[in-house]
Amino acid sequence: MTAIPSPTIQLNSGHEIPQLGFGVFQVDPVETQRIVADALEVGYRHLDTAKIYGNEAGVGRAIAESGIARDELFVTTKLWNDDQGDPEGAFQRSLDELGLEHVDLYLIHWPVAERGTYVDAWKGLQAIAESGRARSVGVSNFQTKHLDAILAEGGIAPAVNQIELHPAFQQRELRGYLAPKGIHVESWGPLGQGKYDLGELTGFQAIADAHGKSVQQIAIRWHLQEGLIVFPKSNSKERMAQNADVFDFELSAEEMDAIRSADQNRRVGGHPDEIN
Repeated sequence: MTAIPSPTIQLNSGHEIPQLGFGVFQVDPVETQRIVADALEVGYRHLDTAKIYGNEAGVGRAIAESGIARDELFVTTKLWNDDQGDPEGAFQRSLDELGLEHVDLYLIHWPVAERGTYVDAWKGLQAIAESGRARSVGVSNFQTKHLDAILAEGGIAPAVNQIELHPAFQQRELRGYLAPKGIHVESWGPLGQGKYDLGELTGFQAIADAHGKSVQQIAIRWHLQEGLIVFPKSNSKERMAQNADVFDFELSAEEMDAIRSADQNRRVGGHPDEIN
């Protein structure tokens, strides 16, 4: 199985992450092993899961049966809201589900302000990183106020912030806050989760036609050229391959500007302040 030619990004931990990966959000646990096995066969080497998805075990089985060396894979999982008071215990349970001795990235899934535990949870993740069982640690869905709170405690900065980001919701203000701090951005819902038609965004279909690509491929290529880490999800092996077929063309500066202008500040997922 040949790996797709994904570029890598060096995180502030010193470890590298493939810029293009495969996500398993809302993948049926019963089907996860087969779907992840397909993704690995297509050539994906970066897998993103979470405790709340309920499919860590399926991801782990696919990895175990793939025959791919562990050091060729980058595996991410996440600390769920109810577990923020015990990140060590939750992390060990995730390792057990995955059947792994370490993960490459462990994230706080949401900054649950009502519990007021995400700051302490971040201290727990730093301890996990120091143990070597998570090569890098980071956060997900954090806004500037949440990041200010954890950075005020000292210690290491998150390696990444995984946030909703797609052509209609480009989050440039938050990205501008993160970049000087060396915190890389991961895009979840990079194609808008099917809640709008990419082809309806200004200029998108014309750009796709000019390159002989789908609007989804144009969106993925845009993420890559923006320097974002992106992991589209599909249950179809054919679509997985299409999503990875984005390295034989490049968007021009004018096309990148056109996509920038398509931003509608349109959030399609939950707002971090409303998740508990």
